[in-house]
Amino acid sequence: ENRVSEHEIKDMTQGLPAQESSVVTWVNVDGIHDAAIIDKIGNAFDIHALTVEDILNTQHRPKIDDYGDYIFIVIKMITFDEADGETRIEQVSLILRENMVISFQEREGDIFDPIRDRIRTGKGRVRKMGADYLAYLLIDSVIDYYYTVIEKNGEIIEELEERVVTDPEREILNEIHRLKKEMLILRRSMWPHREVVSSLSRSESSLVSESTRVFFSDVYDHAIHIIETVEIFREMLSGMHDTYLTSVSNRMNEVMKVLTIIATIFIPLTFIAGIYGMNFKYMPELSWRWSYFVLWGVNSVLVLVMIVYFKKKKWL
Repeated sequence: ENRVSEHEIKDMTQGLPAQESSVVTWVNVDGIHDAAIIDKIGNAFDIHALTVEDILNTQHRPKIDDYGDYIFIVIKMITFDEADGETRIEQVSLILRENMVISFQEREGDIFDPIRDRIRTGKGRVRKMGADYLAYLLIDSVIDYYYTVIEKNGEIIEELEERVVTDPEREILNEIHRLKKEMLILRRSMWPHREVVSSLSRSESSLVSESTRVFFSDVYDHAIHIIETVEIFREMLSGMHDTYLTSVSNRMNEVMKVLTIIATIFIPLTFIAGIYGMNFKYMPELSWRWSYFVLWGVNSVLVLVMIVYFKKKKWL
């Protein structure tokens, strides 16, 4: 509670920090693709071989395993790439033991900087609580960041809603399909988190204190709310897909209506032109001086009559 010591280890020859019984130790490992290093860390902290295998396997769904002297937790951390507007998913493995939390990440960079700042500055209760509270903060940060990603996707969905009605282009359909895929990924990722957090809130392990279980219950509520929000967005995207198809169909109907009206107007004109285009020798109108102008007059009257009729029927 009264002091903080922070070290960065870039080489295993520098040695890993020793666990002290009087303080809480947080060991964060960036990069898990060197199996030899992960094995050394596992041996140094007496981590079971099955746990080491699970840490190296990044295809696990979120889960929790109680090994007695430590609890192994797998969660999925998501980040939003502003450049291409896509969601990145990374596996984070946590080991909670007495007065120690060990976290394994696939790559450098995370969303835990606010927690580090609170530890350094002594803000909040983090330095007054145990390792289980630190594990809660890490899990809570991961779960709450889903809100950030969902909000960013929500802004894109709102923009698409307007474009679907006003300008239903082909690229909008591709964007809708991309967002539906993102929502499905978020749902698949968040759903198992609910089970993990629920297990921690009901855990009978001595590693999770009664006071910390209440905080995990709060995270459980957040997970449920995120799942419900994702489901709402999925329904909105499905509705937008139907709206897009309806808009395209309406636009096609408008085009076909115009073309049909034009074709209908020219049907009688084509009929008249066909009659007087026949090569009969005795057609009295052919010898009239004003027959050409009379024909144009008749055609013009027919067009006007048909336009007035279409407007009266509200076809135009």
